Amino acid sequence: MGKSDDTEKKKKIKDVEISVPVVYGNAAFWLGKKASEYQSHKWTVYVRGATNEDLSVVVKRVVFQLHSSFNNPTRVVESAPFELSESGWGEFEIAITLFFHNDVCEKPLNLYHHLKLYPEDESGPMSTKKPVVVESYDEVVFTEPSESFLARVQNHPAVTFPRLPAGFTLPPPAPVEDENKRKRGDTKDHPLNQWFLNFSEADELLQLAAARQQVQAHIAKLRRQICLTDGQNQQFKPI
Repeated sequence: MGKSDDTEKKKKIKDVEISVPVVYGNAAFWLGKKASEYQSHKWTVYVRGATNEDLSVVVKRVVFQLHSSFNNPTRVVESAPFELSESGWGEFEIAITLFFHNDVCEKPLNLYHHLKLYPEDESGPMSTKKPVVVESYDEVVFTEPSESFLARVQNHPAVTFPRLPAGFTLPPPAPVEDENKRKRGDTKDHPLNQWFLNFSEADELLQLAAARQQVQAHIAKLRRQICLTDGQNQQFKPI
């Protein structure tokens, strides 16, 4: 009975994709008068939802691989928010590995972020109040998701839910998670929230909508041409 249940949970849904928008990057504060030769900045590196929603519905844990000069350079974060804070003076590349829940994906995802401490305009004054923030946006796409994954995320704001195949019936929604737990995992009230970049700008949405309309208009034009061609073929069809 157990095997049958597991097989049902892992049943794949064809022609469906689930997209999870993520942002990864760092925020670094100059320490000002407290700065020393080897401790000039305090910084935080993180992975967050693009709209600051809790990613733990999809991500199980995140591993940050720091420079070998740090004590314990392999840092494992087991729960959201997926972040770590350190201090130092140098910039370097951080490998970020996302591990997903068993019903999401068996393969981890590797991301790479170059830790940025100093502003682009190095001639300008550094500030202890305004951090240097560098972020990257990506969309993690899961093709042919399992039914259990679909059931868990169908009402979750961190996930872009797909258009389902015609005639497909959704599995029953998973029990609603504890709202307080979700709030602990999101980054809406994060101390760095005011500095996070906005990746859901209205103009981007308008551009996407315009592009979609162009595609739909082109499809409609092609359909009309096909109908006209079929009509002409009918006229010249030998009796």
